[in-house]
Amino acid sequence: MSILFAPIQVGGLEIKNHFVHAGTYECMADEEGRVTQQLLGRYRNLARGEVGLIIPGYMSVHPLGRCTPHQTGIHSDEMIPGLTSLAKTIHNEGGKVCFQLAHAGRQTTKEYIGQIPMAPSSVGRDPMYLVKPREMIEDDIHEVINAYGNSARRAVEAGADAIHISAGAGYLPSQFLSPYLNQRKDQWGGSDENRFRFVKETVLAVRNELPQDMPIVMKLNAHDFTPKDGVTPPLARKYAAWLADLKIDALEITTGTTVFSNMHMWRGLVPVNELVRPLPFWQKPAAWLVLKSWEGKYDFEEAWNLKYARQIKPVLGDTKLFLVGGMRRLEHMERVIEDGEADAISMCRPFIREPFLVKNFMEGKTDQAACTSCNKCVGAIVNNMPLRCYVKGLPKK
Repeated sequence: MSILFAPIQVGGLEIKNHFVHAGTYECMADEEGRVTQQLLGRYRNLARGEVGLIIPGYMSVHPLGRCTPHQTGIHSDEMIPGLTSLAKTIHNEGGKVCFQLAHAGRQTTKEYIGQIPMAPSSVGRDPMYLVKPREMIEDDIHEVINAYGNSARRAVEAGADAIHISAGAGYLPSQFLSPYLNQRKDQWGGSDENRFRFVKETVLAVRNELPQDMPIVMKLNAHDFTPKDGVTPPLARKYAAWLADLKIDALEITTGTTVFSNMHMWRGLVPVNELVRPLPFWQKPAAWLVLKSWEGKYDFEEAWNLKYARQIKPVLGDTKLFLVGGMRRLEHMERVIEDGEADAISMCRPFIREPFLVKNFMEGKTDQAACTSCNKCVGAIVNNMPLRCYVKGLPKK
């Protein structure tokens, strides 16, 4: 039997294989952030498809942390019944579920949250939302840390098997870690240790709400690719070592941020028309020129984060490493696990096209994901359309 289909232990949780569904925004919650039948159907299929650990799309821990209009919420006790249904749906099909907690920070708009977005520092306007955020005051910081803790409590009550804290992709914890986006001079910035403080306090607040053996999984940027130096591989390695010292159970590494360097997160074709469509008419000409200039610069690269995994894995000790980004071939996945370069294979777009991919791997029906990295799925959610593969000729289960 392939090593990929053997169980793996993450903290106190046994996962039946080495496959992880990476947290992926679904655009399937209702406008209040509640779980819908469409959302349940997506994760029912993934669990039936034998994905070992399922991380649903990022759940907002605070009303001011919403990033998109149909994002799942975990910011209120009113969300618990729907979240309980989500956990039960996955459990009923033999899967395990890890709720991803997130706060948008600056990566949102006044339209979504009713006020100017906040961030560690008021650093320039970003190229996507054109937002200049306000700098968080001390009370804001503590309120958000407490919101993470309260959201972890709700996740436990709803039946989640693990907690995922997103400190990658440019969300608020990632913003605190970045020397570019965090230019504070107080205890929350000014040095690597101070920039790490927000993440550390968040981990401690979450852990305080969890049963003793319930795993914490972190997402961390290995490289921000922001206009000026943000998190780079040497700094990511330092942060990873500090996270291991905090005894987190697994680390998922990624690259890029949503507003400054998003194509580093989903290398492949640039869906120019889809990305331009929702913009105001006066922005479309300039955006079209910028996006057209991106074509050919972010071509798909197999396992593009593996080079960072090789730098970070040695400092993790007992903390597992989840590798995401361009994993497509079964043979390659096996080699990565067998060589000890990662402990689990985390995928996003392949599971959008083929929710039964792991099952098909197990049954010998395929040895490679069918995803072509066309990124039409990315273009769809930018237009507030539900997450699915928008390419004809979907493989059958």
